[in-house]
Amino acid sequence: MIIRSQPRAEMALSAALKSGPSHAYLFRGPRGAGKRAAARAFAAEILAGAADDGEDARRRALLDPSPHPDLVWLTPKGAQHMVEEVRERVIRAAAYRPYEGGKRVFVVEAAEAMRDESQNALLKTLEEPPGFVHLILLTSEPAALLETIASRCQPVDFAPLPVEAIEAALPAGDPDELAAAARLSAGDLDLARLLLSGQGRALRDQAVAMDWSAILKSAEQAGEEAESATREALEDDKDAGVKRSARDISDAAKRAGRRRRTELLDLGLRLAAAWFRDLAAAASGAADVAYNRDRLAQLQAQAEGLDPNGARRAAELVQDTRRRLDLNVSEELALEALSFRLAAVLG
Repeated sequence: MIIRSQPRAEMALSAALKSGPSHAYLFRGPRGAGKRAAARAFAAEILAGAADDGEDARRRALLDPSPHPDLVWLTPKGAQHMVEEVRERVIRAAAYRPYEGGKRVFVVEAAEAMRDESQNALLKTLEEPPGFVHLILLTSEPAALLETIASRCQPVDFAPLPVEAIEAALPAGDPDELAAAARLSAGDLDLARLLLSGQGRALRDQAVAMDWSAILKSAEQAGEEAESATREALEDDKDAGVKRSARDISDAAKRAGRRRRTELLDLGLRLAAAWFRDLAAAASGAADVAYNRDRLAQLQAQAEGLDPNGARRAAELVQDTRRRLDLNVSEELALEALSFRLAAVLG
């Protein structure tokens, strides 16, 4: 099997296929590092190895979404996995024998989004699964998983993707913009793609302009869209016979909205910190190491006469504001305070 740009993970999973896959794995690493694609490829090999027609089983398992009846893929529709969905589609379903071939594979994407109740319920399945069952948990926040869950899985680590790999995976476009997106993504391919979208470009403009109110408004709009989409998806499930109360749907939709809002606000601040980092580099005569490769002229113009230490301090202040928001500090007040502090260090 081929896992691009993740040689350690590929070596571990290839060895597992040769010796016989374990009953449970924990794929851990940053967002956008390729865990999802690796899980699908690994699951396809497990199913193919236990099927009469391995090529056909592999082909169907690699499709997304997959029509293979023995591949169950669980993705949270909101900020968290629904408890009953984990029980029905993983815990109870794991007791059923394979529909075809000799194996069943269950993949839980964003495993950190399982509530403690779901994680505790999953423990017995992880401890004593049927011999034909393999579970693959994916997480970008392993610390959010219960230790009892992590300890029952074989870990497979994924590193952030190198810049070259991200650039190669992006669609054709302006080379400088592609280079900037790859560097600003910090090894997250999904984020790099977002930065090349209309939403991502607008957020970069707002970060460079230090337009905190616009960043907050963009985050709020993204949160509203996520809440609406999650509510619609859960309502569709309810119409299909999945039992959920109106309150459960409302709570899940609101959590999804808050999560997306927080993610976009944090991204806006990350982009601002990266801009100040690049300003410090340009002011020091090292513009060639800038992340914002597509805005070098603007960087050099702003850096003229700027104290590099002031730009570095500005980046630190933005990062400090990000940490404050993690502590549930008022966003509006935190951004207003940031404006005054930046004005003081930048003159």
